[in-house]
Amino acid sequence: MPSSHSSQSEPTKPVGTISEVHGPVAVIACDWLPPLRRALSTVVNGDTYLFEVHQHLDPQHAVAITLHYTSGLRRGMPVFDTGAPLDVPVSQACLGRMLNLFGEPLDGGAALEQAEFRNIHTPPPMLNEARGASGILETGVKAIDLLCPFVKGGKTGLFGGAGVGKTVLVMEFMHAIAALHGGVNVFAGVGERIREAHELWHEIRKAGVLPQTVMVFGQMDESPGVRFRVGLSALAYAEYLRDTLQREVLFVMDNVFRFVQAGSEISSLLGRMPAVLGYQPTLTSEVAELEDRILSTQHGAITSVQAVYVPADDMTDPAVSAILGHLDTTVILSRAQAGKGIYPAVDPLRSGSKAMDRHVLGNLHYSIAEGVREHLARYHELEDIIAMLGIEELSPKDQRIVGRARRLQRYLTQPFWVTASHTGIAGVTVPLSDTLADCQAFLLGHHDDLSEEQCYMRGSIKKEQA
Repeated sequence: MPSSHSSQSEPTKPVGTISEVHGPVAVIACDWLPPLRRALSTVVNGDTYLFEVHQHLDPQHAVAITLHYTSGLRRGMPVFDTGAPLDVPVSQACLGRMLNLFGEPLDGGAALEQAEFRNIHTPPPMLNEARGASGILETGVKAIDLLCPFVKGGKTGLFGGAGVGKTVLVMEFMHAIAALHGGVNVFAGVGERIREAHELWHEIRKAGVLPQTVMVFGQMDESPGVRFRVGLSALAYAEYLRDTLQREVLFVMDNVFRFVQAGSEISSLLGRMPAVLGYQPTLTSEVAELEDRILSTQHGAITSVQAVYVPADDMTDPAVSAILGHLDTTVILSRAQAGKGIYPAVDPLRSGSKAMDRHVLGNLHYSIAEGVREHLARYHELEDIIAMLGIEELSPKDQRIVGRARRLQRYLTQPFWVTASHTGIAGVTVPLSDTLADCQAFLLGHHDDLSEEQCYMRGSIKKEQA
């Protein structure tokens, strides 16, 4: 969609003319070289098309990536300097809206009015202004709060393939931030399929979370420049909500790997030599540029949940490794868990958090989490023996451990608010204190009389028995 209401709609002075167009790349013959990352514009049939400068070829030529479709561009078209990098309109009215990279509405609503403009390349706050991640952010999701707790102001990676409940879990987090903490959500759809974006918008609206949410989409059919910059555009909204409105912000990005892919496309278009496995040589710095802006200040906190696709399930992939280095919590969704009907399908043995420390969680939480993980690990070790010989061949001690582990596994499932309209089961939010009390009771054998079905898809046993 051509830009219509951005501050960059009005060109300031001519830069030069288009000399070549190669797909989404335009080579501009310049009277003077515009700075890197400068937004340039041209007019096609009355519509303003924007470019972003990525490379200087020589003193007379610059390479820019188009941020719109290239149909209509031709040699000799005049190009104008907008006088600044790309910026987006921000205001309190952005809540409840679905926008594109330029801050233009995708939901059929009116354009954002009486807005100030914010540069999408705003540098992160100074180190003395930043506030470190501190404390645990409760989500009301038992498996997450117990085994891989979110760090308030930290970054969480959600690793999962299609069909394991990744989007549902993301929406439940957004619901929790709005309901439990009075916060707001910013959703960055990087390379989303149009179908996915449409379904997500409707699901969030049905769940009642839309009024506290800003959705920014760069869709899969758009220029790699759009997919590469839409995460920064969404971050500009998150920073505005944090700094100006002083709100607690949950920043959700789906999918970080598509951001890396867009950067790889741009790197190839610019003729850079590829690095390991064909990734761009600037991979680490590009990921860091995005991740280092997700932090908290004295004005408010940005807590991030990022969906990450793992190519061929290889956690040593260079892109995954670059992202992993910035994360505080790693949540791995397992297809095996989903196949057993365990939702959320969190793999308790592979997921973890930097907050899993006695000094952060306290002795009680840490001991209970370790006890649960030990029971589940022992059950995992014995699964093959049980399948071949039967549970009766285990020692009485192992039989008790397996029975408690299976009950714990089912206890860590729960119905979600955002799926209530589909399942007919009302969602539950379980306070961390209840989760700890219940799990401690399971470990001590107080619930050995419960059947596995009685532990499945329910909230707090402590409250139900009270």
